[in-house]
Amino acid sequence: MAQYFEIHPDNPQPRLLKQAVAILAGGGVIAVPTDSSYAIACHLDDKAAVDRLRLIRRVDEKHHLTLLCRDLSELSNYARVDNKQYRLLKSATPGPFTFILDATREVPRRVSHPQRKTIGLRVPDHKVLQDLLELHGEPLLSTTLIDPQQGEPLNDPERIRQRFEKLLDAVIGSGACPDQPTTVVDLTPMGTGGEAVLVRQGRGDLGRLGL
Repeated sequence: MAQYFEIHPDNPQPRLLKQAVAILAGGGVIAVPTDSSYAIACHLDDKAAVDRLRLIRRVDEKHHLTLLCRDLSELSNYARVDNKQYRLLKSATPGPFTFILDATREVPRRVSHPQRKTIGLRVPDHKVLQDLLELHGEPLLSTTLIDPQQGEPLNDPERIRQRFEKLLDAVIGSGACPDQPTTVVDLTPMGTGGEAVLVRQGRGDLGRLGL
C-alpha cells in the first residue's frame, strides 16, 4: 500500500520529504511531481528498485530512463558534454526537457541504453522535487508515469494513488502537474558535428533551444 505525502507546492515540509527520502533509501519506488507530468523514481544504484520501476511502467532495458538532477554541475558527473552541448543545456535548464547524452562510467550499465550507452538527463523546475533531490543528495532514476493501460501521462496524485497504490511505495501529492511529458532531445549527434534531434515534442518549448 503506497504511503501518501501531501506536500505544499511552495513551502514543502522537510519532515515529510525526509520520510520520502528514507523510503527511497530503503529501495522504494515513488511517484513524484515534476514541471511536466508526474514521474516515478528510485535510487540509482538499487538494482531491485530499478527492475520494479521498469515493471511498473512495462518497459524493457532499451527504454531510456532519466536521471533527475539538481543542476548542471551534477549532470556533468553522469554524462559527457562538450561546450556546444553545454550551452544548449544551459539555455533550457531547469525546465521540462529530457536530454539524451553519452553516459559516463558513473552510470551503472544496467540503467544506460544497452547498445548506445546513453542516458536521459533532466533538471526539473519544481520546488518540491528540487527539495527532495537536495535531501536525497544525488540524482534519482526516473521515467514519466504513463498508465500502461491507457498510454497517457498522469498528472493527478489522487488518481495515481488509486491506480498504483499496490505497486508504488509512496506518492508525493503536491497538486496536479501539467498533463504533458517532457520534450525529449537527443544531443549525442552534436558530439560528432551533427545537430540535436527531436525525439518527442512535449511541454518544453523548442524555441528555448533555438530549434
